[in-house]
This record gives sequence, structure tokens and C-alpha cells, in this order.
Amino acid sequence: MAWRILSRAGEVWHVHPAAERRANQSTWQLMLSFRTSRNGAASRCLWASFPLESSSKSSLFTQAEKIPDETLHEVLSRHLS
Repeated sequence: MAWRILSRAGEVWHVHPAAERRANQSTWQLMLSFRTSRNGAASRCLWASFPLESSSKSSLFTQAEKIPDETLHEVLSRHLS
């Protein structure tokens, strides 16, 4: 199930949040997965980092819930350009 569903240029994108903690760091960083709703070879997927971090995964996801859809559209547009 998608966390959010966006539509851009007639294409439907499923957005999923993920937490990533890099080696030798104590904080979790928010990553966003964007996937088209199409199946098969035409399906597209991209990952984008988002400038949110926290020492707690649950706190990170709580902060992510407050990200407006417009901001998610901007992140997606930047990575498709």
C-alpha cells in the first residue's frame, strides 16, 4: 500500500517513505521511493533523499507525515528533469 499517491503528467506515482542510517552516523535520514503504478517493463522507480533526519525512526516517519503533497511533487519533478 502506498503512503501517498501522486499524479504527474498523466502518470500515477506511489510514494513510500524509508529510513536510512549510513555507516558511522547516529541519525536516520528520510528517503522517498517513487514508483509508477504500471507493471512490467514500462514501470519506473526512483529514490530521492529528503532533508529530514532524526535519531529515532518513528520520529522521522512522524515528521514525514507532515510533508505536503506539493513538496513531494517538487521532489519528483526535480528527479525527472
